[in-house]
Amino acid sequence: MSLNSLIIPIYKNESSLGKVIEVCAWIHQRLNQSLEVVFVVDGSPDESIKILKKHTESVCFQYQIVELSRNFGSFAAIKKGLELARGENFAVMAADLQEPPEIILEFFGELQAGDSDVVLGSRESRKDPLISRLFSEVFWLVYRKMIQPEMPKGGVDIFGCNKIFRNYLIQLNESHSSLVGLIFWMGFKRKIIPYCRKERGHGKSAWTVRKKIRYMLDSIFSFTDLPIQFLMAFGFLGSGVSFLLGVLIVVSKMTGAISVPGYAATALIILFFASLNSLGLGIIGIYVWRAFENTKQRPLSLVSRNFNDGLTFAGMEVFKNDKTIYTSNSISR
Repeated sequence: MSLNSLIIPIYKNESSLGKVIEVCAWIHQRLNQSLEVVFVVDGSPDESIKILKKHTESVCFQYQIVELSRNFGSFAAIKKGLELARGENFAVMAADLQEPPEIILEFFGELQAGDSDVVLGSRESRKDPLISRLFSEVFWLVYRKMIQPEMPKGGVDIFGCNKIFRNYLIQLNESHSSLVGLIFWMGFKRKIIPYCRKERGHGKSAWTVRKKIRYMLDSIFSFTDLPIQFLMAFGFLGSGVSFLLGVLIVVSKMTGAISVPGYAATALIILFFASLNSLGLGIIGIYVWRAFENTKQRPLSLVSRNFNDGLTFAGMEVFKNDKTIYTSNSISR
């Protein structure tokens, strides 16, 4: 039985950790004693570390407790957990327990079946306050329209993946980026599993409006050049409109419809240079975007499978005839 690793980022979750340990033990039993849990305490200012050490003294599953030096954010915490995990399949679970633990079993079941490289939990409904629900719906609507159309309507908070996918994901060293955005950017065989988000029963959410806005901005500026395209389109449109208005102003001046001295020249100059400014910023923005894309150093392609003499391998080494065969983009640990 292969080992399954569960990554749980923790920030201000001291009130729910006792229940989290119980849920992990239940998942461990349902997985035939094959669970490893990686607790990543993301610079939490509460007593999370002390509580974790106390509750894990007599647990039946393998575990790691990792404390980050400060609060780096859930993306960094999840990525660090994935780097340290030792399993063949991986899943991420929130410490607030608003996702049903059964979905983690579904994740591992799908991954062990080998039909999917990454599985994503999408909320069909949520028992959150009205304001939070409305904000979330607007957030994911804008995300789908502007950034990644394949995003489920309910968004994605938790996911699971196999070792190939994990190996590639942890190689993407980007700051101010979106974990969910990278998951969809990577592609691979993907499956969406719907679930109902539970009402929060422990503590208070650290996912503030400020963090949500920052997450949206990171997602927009890391995965789409739509704002630059809009600026370019506005510049072209403005140039066309200014040309037509310029012709109209000149004709009006020549026919005496405009009698104010200097009006025609002033209007033409403002219209022309305003549209030229927008167009110029759009052109510069395209060059800046391309330079920005290169600084991310994302690979030009990712190999999910490589079929060679009946053997399937990708992101790992395969031994044949006492020789080690690697894919061109293989990653080994």
